[in-house]
Formats: sequence, structure tokens, C-alpha cells
Amino acid sequence: MSDKGSYELLGFDNALFPVGDLGEAVDFYQRAGFTVGFRLDEAGIALLKVGGEMPGVLLRAEEALTHRPPPWPSPRLWLEVADARAAARELAAAGIAPLDGVFPVATGWTVEIADPWGNVVGFTDYSKRPELGRRS
Repeated sequence: MSDKGSYELLGFDNALFPVGDLGEAVDFYQRAGFTVGFRLDEAGIALLKVGGEMPGVLLRAEEALTHRPPPWPSPRLWLEVADARAAARELAAAGIAPLDGVFPVATGWTVEIADPWGNVVGFTDYSKRPELGRRS
């Protein structure tokens, strides 16, 4: 509930990532392990599924956006995976280089990638604190 009691935060809807080319973005994220929930080229959007949850990562084409490295610091979206070190190996096999190597965090391990437009996604596990992670 907010301080004024006027609303309650219920959960996440979608994370929105601006991209310069919808087709290129969909290809990148599919190589990164995402599944496309839907794609509407005429609207310039595609939804990437994240686990079994309905919300996902919404890609929105912005014609003027060009390839760029991520600004630092920049917002990051971290997603839970069973094993971040295994995810890093699979990403490398798919031709997606991490921003840095896999690094330890309080709950486990994390690896981050950036799409061609500088949107940063991290894959993190709960190997050090499995009681805090998802059960499935």
C-alpha cells in the first residue's frame, strides 16, 4: 500500500525495452533463450515470455534508435535461472558475449548481457540461498 493508502502494488506487468529493429531484436532474444509470446509487426511490438508468468519483456521498435553500448550505470532487468554459470556458457555458445564474466552475488551467481541497443538483462541464480528462489 502506498503512504496515502490509495493503491497497492500487485506485481509486475511488463518490462519495456526500446529497440531499433524488431526483427533483429527478436532474433537476439531468441538466441538468448527467450520464447516469443506474440509479435505484432504492424504495431512494432513483440512480447517475450519469462517463465510461466503472463508479464514478460515487451520489445517496442523505435525507428531512430541505433546500436549503442549500455550506459553505465543503466537500469538492469535480472531474471532468475537455475544456474547462471550454465546460462553464461549457453549464451556464449549462441554468440552472445556477457558484459563481464559471471560474478558472485549474495544469493548465488549472475551474468549480464546487453542487446544491441544497450538494454541490459541479467541472469541470476539462488545457488547460495535456494530457500529464496523459485521452486520450479
